[in-house]
Amino acid sequence: MATLLDRLTTGRDTPEGVSATLKLVIDKLDEGSRSDAKRCKGRSLEEAFQLLRRIPEAELRSLEERHLVLLVRLLISMQSQMFNVSVACRKLDQMLQHLAKVDHQLLFRETCQCLQSIVHTDQMLTTEDLLRACMFLEESVICRDVWRETFPVFLNKMSQLFPAVLQQEALRNGPLCYAAVKVCLQMFQRLSRDVAPLVWGKEYGSPVMQNILQSLMDLILGKSSNRDTRLLAGTAVVMLINTATETEDGAAAALSLLKVSNSEPWQLNAGALQVQCVPTGRDGVDRLAVSRGLLMCCRQEILLSPTLQSPKTCLLVGGVFPLVTELCEEKLDCHYYVFEVLTLWLKKFKESLADLWEMTGARLLPDACSLQQQLIQVIWNNAESPVEGVSEFVRSAFRLLLDLYEMECERFGDTKKTLYVALLQRVTKLPWEAKAKYPPLCALVLYLGTDMVLDQYVELPSHLLKCLSTNQLSPCASELYKCLIQQQRRELCAGSPKAPPPELELAEQWARHWLPFLLEALSSEVTLLQSNGSSHLLPATLQVFPSAVEPLLASLDPAAPGHLHAWACIMSGHRSMTGCSPWAMQEGSAPETLQMALGSFDEKVRIAAFNLLCLSPKTKDAPTHKELSIMKTFIPLNLNSESSPFRQHFQAGVKRFLVRIRDSCLAHISVQKGKKRDPSTTEEAEIILHQGIEYIDWLSQLPYGYLAPGHSYQRKKTVLLLLSAVLETCTDTWRPDRKKGQPPANMSSLINSAKKRGKWDFFCRAKQLALVGCLEDSTNEIRELSAGLLLRFFPPSFPDDISFVLFGQSKQLLCSPRVHEAQMGALMTKVLLHKCQGQLQDSWMNSSGDPRTSGMVRYLVKELDHHHLTAKGDMMLAARTKPVHGVLSALERCLLEVPGSLCDVVDHSLIVELLSLLENIALLLLRVLYGAQDTSADEEGVPPSFCDMGNAINSLIAQAAGERHGEGDECVLLSGEHSLILTCCWVSLKEIGIFLGSLVERILAEVKSSHCLLITEDLRRASKVFKDILLKCRHWGAIEGCCVGFTKFCASLLNSGDPELRDIPAHMLKQGLQVLQSPRSTSVTRRAAGLPMLILCVVSAEESSRARPLLAHSMQTLMETARSHLPQSWDQTLDLPQVCAVHTLQALVRGSGLGVAVLQFAADVAILSLTLLSSPNWAMRNAALQLYSSLCSRMLGQQPGGDEGSLKQHGMSPAAFFLHYPTLQPFLLDELRGAAQDFQGPAEEARLHLHPSLYPVLTLLAKLQPGVPDQTGALSDFRAPLLQLAASPIHSVRVMASRALVAMTPPSEYMNILLQLTAELPGPQKLCCHNRLHGRLLQIKALLDRALCTQRARSADLDEVVGRVEAALWLATSAQRCPLVAAAYIAVADALRGCCSEAFLRKLSSTLLQELHVPQHRLQVASLFYHQAAAQFLCADQSWACQLWENFSTTSTDLKLTLVTWVVRGRGSKGTSLQQVIRSVLQANLQEALVSRCVDYRRTYLEALTAVMTSGGCSALPQNTSQSGPPEALELQKCLEMLLEDLEVQKGGPELLSQALSAASVLLSHSLQDSVIQRWCSVLESHHLPEAPEVLRIACAEALCLAGAPLLSRVWMGQVACRDPTTRLINTCLYLLQDESQQVRMKAARFASTLHHTSRGQRSVYLMQANQALPFLLDLLVEKCWDCPGTLELLLGHLPQSDPRSLLRGAAGETGCSSLYEQDEANVFAEPSVMSACLLPYLLRMAGKYSESPALAACLRAWANKNVSQVLDSLAACKDLQPGETLDSAWLALLMDPRLHCTLCGLFSRAALLLRLLRASDLRQLCDPLTLHRNLQEAFALFRQNGVQFPSTFTATVAGEPPV
Repeated sequence: MATLLDRLTTGRDTPEGVSATLKLVIDKLDEGSRSDAKRCKGRSLEEAFQLLRRIPEAELRSLEERHLVLLVRLLISMQSQMFNVSVACRKLDQMLQHLAKVDHQLLFRETCQCLQSIVHTDQMLTTEDLLRACMFLEESVICRDVWRETFPVFLNKMSQLFPAVLQQEALRNGPLCYAAVKVCLQMFQRLSRDVAPLVWGKEYGSPVMQNILQSLMDLILGKSSNRDTRLLAGTAVVMLINTATETEDGAAAALSLLKVSNSEPWQLNAGALQVQCVPTGRDGVDRLAVSRGLLMCCRQEILLSPTLQSPKTCLLVGGVFPLVTELCEEKLDCHYYVFEVLTLWLKKFKESLADLWEMTGARLLPDACSLQQQLIQVIWNNAESPVEGVSEFVRSAFRLLLDLYEMECERFGDTKKTLYVALLQRVTKLPWEAKAKYPPLCALVLYLGTDMVLDQYVELPSHLLKCLSTNQLSPCASELYKCLIQQQRRELCAGSPKAPPPELELAEQWARHWLPFLLEALSSEVTLLQSNGSSHLLPATLQVFPSAVEPLLASLDPAAPGHLHAWACIMSGHRSMTGCSPWAMQEGSAPETLQMALGSFDEKVRIAAFNLLCLSPKTKDAPTHKELSIMKTFIPLNLNSESSPFRQHFQAGVKRFLVRIRDSCLAHISVQKGKKRDPSTTEEAEIILHQGIEYIDWLSQLPYGYLAPGHSYQRKKTVLLLLSAVLETCTDTWRPDRKKGQPPANMSSLINSAKKRGKWDFFCRAKQLALVGCLEDSTNEIRELSAGLLLRFFPPSFPDDISFVLFGQSKQLLCSPRVHEAQMGALMTKVLLHKCQGQLQDSWMNSSGDPRTSGMVRYLVKELDHHHLTAKGDMMLAARTKPVHGVLSALERCLLEVPGSLCDVVDHSLIVELLSLLENIALLLLRVLYGAQDTSADEEGVPPSFCDMGNAINSLIAQAAGERHGEGDECVLLSGEHSLILTCCWVSLKEIGIFLGSLVERILAEVKSSHCLLITEDLRRASKVFKDILLKCRHWGAIEGCCVGFTKFCASLLNSGDPELRDIPAHMLKQGLQVLQSPRSTSVTRRAAGLPMLILCVVSAEESSRARPLLAHSMQTLMETARSHLPQSWDQTLDLPQVCAVHTLQALVRGSGLGVAVLQFAADVAILSLTLLSSPNWAMRNAALQLYSSLCSRMLGQQPGGDEGSLKQHGMSPAAFFLHYPTLQPFLLDELRGAAQDFQGPAEEARLHLHPSLYPVLTLLAKLQPGVPDQTGALSDFRAPLLQLAASPIHSVRVMASRALVAMTPPSEYMNILLQLTAELPGPQKLCCHNRLHGRLLQIKALLDRALCTQRARSADLDEVVGRVEAALWLATSAQRCPLVAAAYIAVADALRGCCSEAFLRKLSSTLLQELHVPQHRLQVASLFYHQAAAQFLCADQSWACQLWENFSTTSTDLKLTLVTWVVRGRGSKGTSLQQVIRSVLQANLQEALVSRCVDYRRTYLEALTAVMTSGGCSALPQNTSQSGPPEALELQKCLEMLLEDLEVQKGGPELLSQALSAASVLLSHSLQDSVIQRWCSVLESHHLPEAPEVLRIACAEALCLAGAPLLSRVWMGQVACRDPTTRLINTCLYLLQDESQQVRMKAARFASTLHHTSRGQRSVYLMQANQALPFLLDLLVEKCWDCPGTLELLLGHLPQSDPRSLLRGAAGETGCSSLYEQDEANVFAEPSVMSACLLPYLLRMAGKYSESPALAACLRAWANKNVSQVLDSLAACKDLQPGETLDSAWLALLMDPRLHCTLCGLFSRAALLLRLLRASDLRQLCDPLTLHRNLQEAFALFRQNGVQFPSTFTATVAGEPPV
C-alpha cells in the first residue's frame, strides 16, 4: 500500500483529483485490512468502493498501467487474505469488477497469477488454500472465468488430496476434509458445464472424477466422524448428479444413490462413473446426508422422475419419502437434522404438487390414505420431542401438511375438509398442560376460523391464562392468542367486502371475546401472568386492533388492585403505536393517574408508567417541558431499586428518552443552520436545544453524587447504568462491536453547541477520580462497570500522578489475602495497562530488547515468581502477604482481555517460564494440603481426606508459631490462620486452572504454521497440572473453577488438526478411567471428588457436530464398572470403584455441556440405577438414587414453573416418554408387576416385602403429564399393577401409586376405573385391609380431582360413583377405626361435594361434628389428619362451621390448633357472620391461649386473632373505643397488658414476639390510656433498629399500619387524650423506610400511605413508593410538629457523624487486613449521605421558623451554642484532609473510605443549618456568617475538584447567596 500510495502521489501523469481520491481509497483499504471486526472491515471497504466509483471511467483509463497493476494486485491480495470474511470479499470483488471495465485483460492476467499459487504447487493443499479457492469460486465473478482455464489441473490435485486426507483420522475429521468437500460442491455448482463431460460422457468416465466420487461416498458412509462433513458430502454428490445433461441419467443416478439404506455393500452408478459403497455403521447420518442433499439441491425434474416399480410414483414420493419416515422413526442423535429433512420434503412436495397431480391424475392426500396417516403419525409422535429444535420443525411440518390438504381440497372441490375437524377434536382432548396442544391450534385456526375453534373449545381463554402463568407454556399461549385475533380481524374484514368496518367497531367485536381475558392478565396478582400480558398479549392486541385501547381504558378503575399497572401498560402500548400524548387522553384525568403510577410502591407499575414517558414512535419527537420536569423528579427517587429487571428497564427507558432529546436537538440544529430560517422556528429550536442540553448535563452530573463508598450497591449500579446510557448516547464514541446504537454522523455539532454553553464536561479529572474510586468497590459488578466506562469513553491515558498512585495501590491489593481485594488489584492492573503512558510505562519495560514482550506482563511474571518463592520459604507468610491468586488474576486480565494478537505481547520463552511457574505453584500448594512440602507429590495418589488436610494445615501453623502440632485446646472452629492458608491454596489452584485453560485456548486459536507459543510437550505439562488439581485436591471450589479452564483446554486440543494434540485429552480420559477402576486406599467422598469432573470436562469438549467416541467409550466403561460384582467384604469408610462409577455417571448426566447427547444412553442408565438400588452397599444405593434423580430431570426436561407452582408434572406425556425411551416400558412394567405380586392374595395374607426400586419408578410415572389420550392402548398394562399397589403397607407408596395411576390412565378410562374402585368399597360388616382401603380411597380422590376438572357435563357414571361413595358413609364414623381411612374418605366426599345430595352432606357433617367432640381416651395414630380433614370439611359450610367454632373451648388441643391454622390460611370467610363468630371466640379464649405451654399453638392463635380482627382492612382502631361489652373489654385490656409485658421482657422467640406485637396492636383500641400507648411506642422503638430480627422489624412496621395510623388520626382529631405520639411513630417509620428488607419498607410505606390518604379524606389506600413516603413523613412532621421539643432532635438524629478528624485517626490506626472477611453493616441498604440530602431542606425550613416559636428558637439556639465550635473546627480540619497538587496514596485511601462521604454530608448539613441560623440577630455573635459561608464553599469546592461529588441538594445549598 505504501508503494502504491507513493507512486500515485509522486506520479506526474496522474490527475490531481484522481490522485487525491485514490489516496483516500487506499487509506480506507488500509483501515479495513487492519481492523479485526468484520463489521469494521465491511464498513471501510464499502466506503472505499464508493470513493472508487466517484472516479470517472475515462480518468481511470488515463492511469498508468503500472499504477493500475499495483491497485489490482492490492485488491486481489486483500481478497486472498480475507477469504474467511465473505462481506469483505464481496466488496473487494465489486471494486475489481469496476476496474475490469477499464482493463479486463489485465484483471484476468493478474487473477491467473494469483490462482497459480494455489493450483501449481508440489505441496498438498492446505485448509487455507481450499477456503481461498472456495471464496474465489463463490464470491468472485472474474475468477470463475479463470478457474475454467485451470480446472483440470485443480481437479487432479483434489483427486490426489482426498486419499491422503482419508488415511489420517485427524485430517478426515478436521477442517481440511470439510474444506475439500466444500470445494467440490462449489466446483460442481459453479462449473457444472465443465464437470458434466467428465461424468456423463458416453464412452468412459474420468478417473479423476471417479476418485473424487469414491472419496465423497466413503465420507458419507462413515469414513469421517464429522457430521457436518458427511452432510456436506451428501449435498456435493447430489450437486454432481445435477450436472446430468439428460434427466433420465440424473434420475438413474439418484435412484442408485437411494440404495444408501442397504446394509450390504452396493454400487453407485452415476453416468459413466461406478463406485463401490461399503456401509461402515448404522448411525443414520449416511441416509440423512443423501436425503438432505436430494431435497436441498436436486433438480425438480429429477425428483419427479418415475421409479422403476410404478410409473405413477415419482422418486420424491416413492424413493425419498420412505427414507425420511424411516429416519423419523429411529432414535438417532441427529434428530434435529432428520426433522429438518422432513420439512424440506414437505416443501419440495408442495412445490411439485401441480406436476404430481398431472402425473397421477388423482388426489395425493385423500382422507385416511396411508401417506396422510404416516405424516400425521410422525408429526404427532414427535410433537413432544425433548431434542432442542425438533418441535419447531414439527410445527412447520404440521402447517405444511394443512396447507397441502387445503390446496388439494380447493383443486378437487372438497368442501367438507373433514381432516381439520378431526384434528381439532384430537387436539382439544389433550390436557391444557400439554405443550403440544397449542401449536396445532395456531395452524388449525387459519382454516377453521376463530368462531368454530372457540365454540368447540370453550375453555380456551381460561386455559390460555393458566398457560401464561407457566414458564414453559407462555410462549405458545401468546402465539396462539396472536393467531386467533389476527384471524378474527381477517374474518371481520372479509365479512365487509365493500369497505372494511370502522376500527372502533372491530375493537368492539374483539372485546366481546377477549376483553375480560386481557384485563385479567394485565391486572393479575400472578407476576408471570401479568408480565406476559403486558409484554405479549397487549402489544399484539393493539397492533391488530388499535382502537381496543378505548374499551380497555373504559373498563379500568385505577383504585382497583392491578388496574393501575394495566392502565400504564395500555397507555404505553398506545403511545408506542400511535405517538399520542398521554396528556390529551381520558378527558384530562391521565396526568393525575400517571402521577399515581409513577409513585406506586409496585416497581412494575412505576416502570410501566416510566416507559409511557420515554416512548415515542419518532425519535425526533422532543420531550415536552412537563415530561422533562417529571423525569427530573422521578429518576432520583428510583436509584436504589433492588430489582435487576427494574434497573435494566430503567436504563433502557432513560436511553430511549435521551435518544429523543439528542435527535430532536440535532434536528433543530440543522434547522438553525438551514438557509431558510423562520424566526419563530429558530426561537422554538433554541428553546428545545437549551432544554435538551440542560437536561442531559443535569443527568450526567447526577450519578457522580452517588458513587462514593457508603452508598448502597443498588444505587451505585443504577447510576453507573445511567451514566453509561448518557455516554453511549451523547458522545461520539464509535463502537465497532455494535451494529446498532452508533452515534449520529453529525453528533459533533451537538457536542460543540453544548460546550459553547459551558455544559457537557463529561470527562473532567474530578469525574475520572470518582470512577477510579469505584475500582475498589466490594462488588464485582460495580468494579467492572466503572472500569468499562473509563476504558471506553474517558481519555486514552491517565495523568501521571493518577497512574503512579493506582500502580502502588494495585501492587498492594494484589498481595491482599482477601479474594475480592485481589480482584480489585487485578482490574486496576488491566486498566493501567490500557491507560498508562509516560514514566510509569517506561519503568515496567525490561531490558530484554524483545519488542513483543509487554513490560507489564513481564513485571507480573516476576511478581508471580516472587510470590512462589515466598510460599516456598514460608507458607504462612505467603498466605498473609503474597497469596499468589491476585497476581494470577492480573495476568489473566492483562494477557487475555486485551485486543490484538497474543504473539505481539509475549514470546515462547515467557510462556514457557509462566507454564513452569504455574506447574511449580500447583505442586507446592498440593503439597501443603498433603502435609508434605518437602516430598514430591508427583506420584499417583488420591486426594487427602478433609481430616488429613486440616491436620496438615494445623501442623503448618504450629510450625510457623514454633509449637508442636497438637498442643493447645481443641477447637471445632477454623482459626484465622487456617482460613488464610486454605483460602490461599484453593483460590490459587482455581485461578491456575481458569488461567491456564483460557491461555491455551487463546494461543491455539491464534496458532500459525510458522510460529506457535506452545509446543506439544508444553501442552502435556499443562495437562498434568490440570490432572493434579482435579485428582489431588478435594476442595469443591478449586475443582469447579479448574473445570472451567480444563474444558476450554480440552476443547482447544480436540479441535486441533494435530493428532498429537488431539490425543492428549483422550489419554487423560484413559488415565482417569483407569484410576476410577482401581481400588482405593482412602475415602474419596463428596461424590468421588474431582475424578468425575475430569471425565465430564473431556467428553464435554468433544465437538457436537461429530460423533462422540470419547463419550460413548466413557459411558460404556462406567456402566460396565458399575455393574461389576462387589467384593465379598469391603471397608465401609472407603469408596468402591463401582460407587465411584455411579457418581461419575451422575456427573455426566447433570453436565450442561453434554446437553441432549447423553439421552441416547438414558434408558440403559435408568435401568442400571434402578437395579443398583437393591445393592447391599449403602454407598451404592445412595449413589444410584442420586443418579436416578438427575437422570429423571434430564429425560423429562424442564419442569414447568409459575408463580403459584400450579404444575407438579412435567410436560411429557407417558406415550411420548416411552416413544423416546422404548426399552424402559417393559422394564418399568416388570418392576411394578414384581412389587404388585405381594398383594394379590387375601388381605390377611399380605406381607411387607421391600422393593427398593418401586417408589422411584412410581415417582417417575407420577411426573408424566396426565390427561393425554392413549391412541394405541400401550399403557393399559400399567393399570393393573398400579391398582394392586393400593394395598401396599407403605403409606408413601400408596400415595405415589395413586398419582401414577392418574398419569397412566387416559381420560376416556377415568369413569370406568372409578366405577371399579368404588364398587370395591366395603360395607360395615365386611372385613377389609386398612392399607388396601386407604389406597383405594387415595386413588379415587386422585382420579376424581382429574376427572372433575376435565369433564364438562355430569354423566350417569358419575352419578353411580357418587351413590356408591354416599353408601360408604360408615367409613367416616367410629365404626371404622382407622383415622387415616376416615380422612381419605372425607377428602373424597369433599371432592364430590357439588355432586352429593343435601341429605348425605347433612348426615356426614352431623356425624363429623359428633365425632370431633367425643373425648379421646388414648392417643391414636393419624388422628391429627382426621381432625384436619373433618374440620376443613365442616368449615366449608358456614352453618356447620359456626357450630364447630361455638364449641371451641371444649375441644381438644389438636382440634384447636387445626381451627386456628385454618383461619391463618385465609379461610376465615371474610365479611360473613362466621367471621364475627370466630372473632368473638378468639377474643373470649385469648387469655387461656396466652398461658398455654404450647408455643406453636400460642403463635398460631395470635396470628389468627390478628387476621380475623383486621380482615376488613388494615386499620385496627375503630372509631368507637371498644366493640365488646365492659367485661370482655376488661379481659381484653388484661390480655393487652400481658402481651406488652411479654414484649418488654422479650419472652419467647422472634416469631412468637412478632405475633404478640401484632396482636397487641389490634387490641390497642381496648385501652387507649396514655401509659399503654407510650409503652406500645417504646416497644416499637426497641424493635425498629436494624440489629433486631427481621421478623420483628416486619411486625413493627405491621403494627404501625394496624394501630399507628388510626391512632394518629384520632389524636389529631382530639378523640384520644394522651401525649402526642406523632414524632415517635414517624421516627420509627423513618428507620423502617430505610430497612434492608423490602417487606419491612413496604409495610412502612403502607403506614405513610394511610396517613397521606387520611389527610386528604380519601377512602382507598394507594400504596406509595418508600422513597416518596419518606419526604411525605418529613413534610408531615414539619407541618404538624415543627414546634415540638423532640422534632429538631429527631431530624438531627438521622444525620451521620461529622468529625473529619476521626477519619485521620482511623486511617492512622489501620495496619492492613487482619482477617479474610469484613464485618458487614447491620443495614447495608441504609445510606446516611442520601438521608442527609433528604433532611437538609427540612432542617432549613425549621431554621426558617426560628422567629415563629419561642420553644423552637430555644432548641435551635441551644443546638447552635453547643455545635458552632465543632462545625468550625471540622471545616478547618477539612483543609488537613485535602491533597496536594498531585494525587497521593493517602488521598486515594481516603476516597475509598466509606466514612468520608457520610462525614462530609453530615458536616455540610450542620454547617448549612448553622449558616441559616446565623441570619438571626441574636446568634451572630457566635460566628461571622461571611467567614462560615466562605469556609464552607472552599471546603466544598476543594472536595469536588478532587473526586468527592455530592448530591445536587448540597450543591444548591452551598452555592446559595451568602447571608447579609
